[in-house]
Amino acid sequence: MSWVDVAGAAELPDSAPLPVDLDGLALLVVRCGEEIYAIDDVCTHDGEPLAGAAVEACEIVCPRHGARFCLRTGEALTPPAYEPLRTYGVRIESGRVLVERPQD
Repeated sequence: MSWVDVAGAAELPDSAPLPVDLDGLALLVVRCGEEIYAIDDVCTHDGEPLAGAAVEACEIVCPRHGARFCLRTGEALTPPAYEPLRTYGVRIESGRVLVERPQD
């Protein structure tokens, strides 16, 4: 398992998705309270990016059709999305946000 440094923890505002390119993979890193999450930057309903989406109560809301996803689990919570988002491991080390590099 390898980890990639993507941002300073202090740089992440609460509930504002930060787009990150992880070896050609588009992700969003989002702080929700004291927790930080990493998810795919693509709505599973239409394949469009979620960058710029609103975050409410640790859920990200697709800006086009309003589908909601849980940041913790990636679960699709409302239609028109039914498939979950992929989530990634996140840890803080020496004030830096590290995201787990996918193994596939």
